[in-house]
Amino acid sequence: MPTAPPLPLSTPSRNLVRLTIVRGITWTGFLAAVIVGVELLHFELEIAAVIGVIICMGLVNLFTWWRLGRQWAVSHIEYVIHLLVDVFGLTLLFYLTGGATNPFINYYLVPVTIAAATLPWRYAWMVATSAMASYTLLMWDYHPVPQLTHDQGNEVLNLHVLGMWINFGLSAGLVTFFIFKMAHALRSREQALSQTRESALRNEQIVAVATQAAGTAHELGTPLSTMAVLLSEMREDAHGNPTLEQDVDLLRQQVDVCKSRLRHLVESADRRRMAEPEVRDARDWLNGVVQRWLVLRPDVSHRLEVSGQRGTPWLKVDTTLDQAITNLLNNAADANPDDIRIRLDWNETEVIVDIRDHGPGIALDIADRLGDTFVSTKSKGLGIGLFLTHATINRFGGGVSLYNHPDGGTLTEVILPHSKP
Repeated sequence: MPTAPPLPLSTPSRNLVRLTIVRGITWTGFLAAVIVGVELLHFELEIAAVIGVIICMGLVNLFTWWRLGRQWAVSHIEYVIHLLVDVFGLTLLFYLTGGATNPFINYYLVPVTIAAATLPWRYAWMVATSAMASYTLLMWDYHPVPQLTHDQGNEVLNLHVLGMWINFGLSAGLVTFFIFKMAHALRSREQALSQTRESALRNEQIVAVATQAAGTAHELGTPLSTMAVLLSEMREDAHGNPTLEQDVDLLRQQVDVCKSRLRHLVESADRRRMAEPEVRDARDWLNGVVQRWLVLRPDVSHRLEVSGQRGTPWLKVDTTLDQAITNLLNNAADANPDDIRIRLDWNETEVIVDIRDHGPGIALDIADRLGDTFVSTKSKGLGIGLFLTHATINRFGGGVSLYNHPDGGTLTEVILPHSKP
C-alpha cells in the first residue's frame, strides 16, 4: 500500500486565523512605531502614504476575518497568497521608511518562518524567495529617512546595510530549511502516533470481540446438539410428508453448518496457523469461498466472473480472510439476494474482488463511517461484521471500499496485495 503523506500540524483554516491575529498585532505595532518616530524622534516621513499602507493592511485583515466566517475551505494556495500579501505590505512600508536602512527590515523573517512551519516545501521557498527579492530591491530603491542613514563617504553601498542583507539571506535560507524539516518530522511523528493509537484501539476491540465469540461458541454447542437430536426425531415423525421432510432436512443441514463453523472457529484459534497464511491461486480460493457461502445462503442467485488476465493471481489467505469475504457476501445477500455479481480481477501488484448487489445502497450519513466500531448498513445490524472485515483485510495490507453504484445497489471493492508463490 502506498504511504500517505504526513498530515499537517494544523489545518490551513486554523493557520489563517493565527496569521490574522499576528497581522493585527504587527500592523498595530507599526502604527505605534510611526507615531513615536514622527512625534518624538521627528522622522521625516511621507505620513499620508505610510498611514495609507497601514490602513490598507487593516482592511485586508478585516476582509480576512469576514472570509473566515464563511463556509469555504481554506487551501494552501489561498494561505500562501495571504503571506505574499503580507510581504508586499511590508515592502511598501519599508520603501516609505528607509528601505534596507530601517532596523525593522528583518521582520521579513516572520512570514518566512510561518511559511516554513505550515506550508509545503515549494510554497515555503516561494515566500522566502519573495522576501529576499523585496529586501534586495529595498537596498537600492527606497525613500530615505535622514535619521536612519549612515554616512559612508563616497562608498556606493553601505557596508552595514550589505552585512544586514547577507545576514538576512543566510537566516531566511536556514530558517526555511530547518524549520520545514522539523515541522515535517513532527507531522510524520504525529501521523505515526495516530496510526499506533488507532491500531491499538482496533486490536483491543478485536480481542474483546474474540473473547465474546469464544464464550458464545462454547455456549452454543449444547443447544445445537439438542436441536440436532430433535430434528432427527422430527425427521422420523415427518416420514411420508415430502414437504415437511425437505424443511427438516434443510434445518438439519443448517445446524450441521453451524456446528462445523464452531469447530472451525476453535481450530482457527491456533496462533501458529494464523501466523503463516497460505499462498493460493485467487481464482480457486474465491471459488471455494463462494461455494461454502452458497451452502449458508441457498436462497441467493449469483454470477461469478473471472478476468481473462494472463498470469496467476497469487494471494496470501487464511480462514480469517475467508470469513471476511463471506461477511461481505452476506451483506450483499441481505440487501438483495437476487443477481449478486462477483468479479475477480488483478494486475502485477493487486488482486481486486468486486461484489455488486441490487439493494437500496448506502445511506450518505453513514457512508464515511462504515468499518468503524460499530456502524452497520442494516437496521438491526451491530456493525461487527464490517468492523472485523476491515480489520482482517487491513492486516493483509489491503483495503475495503463501499460505493453506491450508478445503476443502483452497492459496489464493494476489496483490494489485496499480489503475492509471490
